Amino acid sequence: MKGAKGIENPAFVPSSPDTPRRASASPSLVEVSGLSTDSQGEGSESPEPQKSPEPPLPASTPPDAHEPPGPQASEYEEGPCGWRNFHPRCLQRCNTPRGFLLHYCLLALTQGIVVNGLVNISISTIEKRYEMKSSLTGLISSSYDIAFCLLSLFVSFFGERGHKPRWLAFASFMIGLGALVFSLPQFFSGKYKLGSIFEDTCLTTRNSTSCTSSHSSLSNYLYVFILGQLLLGTGGTPLYTLGTAFIDDSVPTHKSSLYIGIGYSMSILGPAIGYVLGGQLLTMYIDIAMGESSGVTEDDPRWLGAWWIGFLIAWLFAWSLIIPFSCFPKHLPGTAKIQAGKTSQAHQNKSTVLHHTDENFGKSIKDFPAALKNLMRNTVFMCLVLSTSSEALVTTGFATFLPKFIENQFGLTSSFAATLGGAVLIPGAALGQILGGVLVSKFKMACKNTMKFALLTSAVALALSFVFIYAMCENGPFAGVSESYNGTGKLGNLTAPCNANCNCLRSYYYPLCGGDGVQYFSPCFAGCLNSVLNGKPKTYYNCSCIGRKLDIASTAESFSFEAKAGKCATKCTHLPIFLGIFFTTVIFTFMAGTPITVSILRCVNQRQRSLALGIQFMLLRLLGTIPGPIIFGVTIDSTCILWDVNECGTRGACWIYDNIRMAHMLVAISVTCKIITIFFNGLAIFLYKPPPSGTDVSFQSQNAVVTTVSVDQDLNKAENEEDKLEDKPQK
Repeated sequence: MKGAKGIENPAFVPSSPDTPRRASASPSLVEVSGLSTDSQGEGSESPEPQKSPEPPLPASTPPDAHEPPGPQASEYEEGPCGWRNFHPRCLQRCNTPRGFLLHYCLLALTQGIVVNGLVNISISTIEKRYEMKSSLTGLISSSYDIAFCLLSLFVSFFGERGHKPRWLAFASFMIGLGALVFSLPQFFSGKYKLGSIFEDTCLTTRNSTSCTSSHSSLSNYLYVFILGQLLLGTGGTPLYTLGTAFIDDSVPTHKSSLYIGIGYSMSILGPAIGYVLGGQLLTMYIDIAMGESSGVTEDDPRWLGAWWIGFLIAWLFAWSLIIPFSCFPKHLPGTAKIQAGKTSQAHQNKSTVLHHTDENFGKSIKDFPAALKNLMRNTVFMCLVLSTSSEALVTTGFATFLPKFIENQFGLTSSFAATLGGAVLIPGAALGQILGGVLVSKFKMACKNTMKFALLTSAVALALSFVFIYAMCENGPFAGVSESYNGTGKLGNLTAPCNANCNCLRSYYYPLCGGDGVQYFSPCFAGCLNSVLNGKPKTYYNCSCIGRKLDIASTAESFSFEAKAGKCATKCTHLPIFLGIFFTTVIFTFMAGTPITVSILRCVNQRQRSLALGIQFMLLRLLGTIPGPIIFGVTIDSTCILWDVNECGTRGACWIYDNIRMAHMLVAISVTCKIITIFFNGLAIFLYKPPPSGTDVSFQSQNAVVTTVSVDQDLNKAENEEDKLEDKPQK
């Protein structure tokens, strides 16, 4: 007997009147059957399957010619856009992959703005306002990754069989809640009190500071900031695991990379918007909501900006996405047909053979160890994960310390160096993600070719990584470090006879360029007694440590210009070339991102894609994004030649670095990580075993029944019908 027909979906309009509905076969009728091209004619029909589970399943025709017997499973619960029985016709225009991608991009953009934009640009302000050490604010930054690592496996495992759009509605709620909680200390900590202004010139009457340690109650707000980051990490987990898998479900195979690349590029553009928005808000006084204004300007070191406003904006925007995500169905209309036309490219070995054909597998926590073990034994998948982890280590390290490199090598201000770094990193990363997705989609690359493409782009990025050696510049003369004070004093000691009576502080770094071409630690260490602020930069006079020029022709000039605030101009002229080559390096680095993600989705079992992404992001953070900034920080600190040491003898930040050594160390880290990336990527290509060349296994076989179709005869036909179905608007 023939099984019951599937339930018709009122929101799904077939691409042709004779397109049948799909149904799933009973799990007992599972067997792979080969079918040659010669034995399958256009008008041939397969015999009806046997009722007994013992005989093999007869050869089947392509998915669009016959439907398997048996009741339809709820694997693809397609439906209209709306809530319960309320399905407005106007919402059905959004019930498409493009409609979902739009909302996914908005949420990814919001998450990027908050986590990698507003949080990073507000850290220094939070340190000053709540009197925290850098180690504590570092804990705030890493709390997001901690939450992501703890939850990614469980969310991706249970969310795979759940309602993914509702999981993203939950993600919108948590991201908004995290942004709101992060801003709460502003409303409970009271008004900001300005301290006394610090005099940077030589003062013989300055009181000497004693070694005292104090603990402020304001630092207790640390736990509120950590809670906000944990909530943001909870929201980010389903976004990049379940959201990516849902997009891959809803579009044809060759379009998946394009959609994923666009989505990931939005998460990269988010930090750029966050930095611009946060930078503008920091020009407003911190207590502007209380009607408070101050007599200080942004140039005053006591100035604090309104860091908290951006988080409130992100809170409202994230919560506005809850309703749109909650109205999407469990699967978009046409998903069943698209999945029926797809073919499995999963890596074939003993560990990845499906042993679980039970429809209930994955719904219980008892299945979690078996599912996890199955993925961990997939050698191709693990190689790709290790490849992305190595790449994440170097990219997050450069994202953190590239401005510092530019600042020290080319003698720029920290703000301008950060602007240049962001202008290179963010557009280059976004462009690379999109280009990688477009090229994989345009040439309809299979899994192995996608991995080869990622290997090629990584090899090009490796060759370009040596640009740091080309950009290295020698340190300029620095008084007390590489240059003496007019023949007095000792190298390595900022104090000399000319400034011994000024009571200068080594914790106050305010670089000064003298008229003699030597850079000084601060106006105080240069022995300057007077300053004039007629414009920018600030000028200083009567500086006892700055040598006078002996030329008669330049006597007037040297008298009118003894020192100017800021670093001395560098002799390096390679900055434009360095930025251009590094921009190209970033593009090729991120061009491999989307292809690797697509390869991971293809080389694992269909029902374990979300869990595979969960494992990838967990290991990517444990092995890449978390240790990356730490390794880069330790490496760069090893090149320091002048540390900040306070009155208690505690070493703080580094003021001066050895530029040549820094460039060599960054090249060493970059090349090492790139070689590891290429090694594991190449190993994945070598180990990858696609399904047998004569047959392709339908995705629906991985859920309930395994069927095979001829490659040459049906693959192009299936892809053409997928395109028509995906592009057709739903009613």
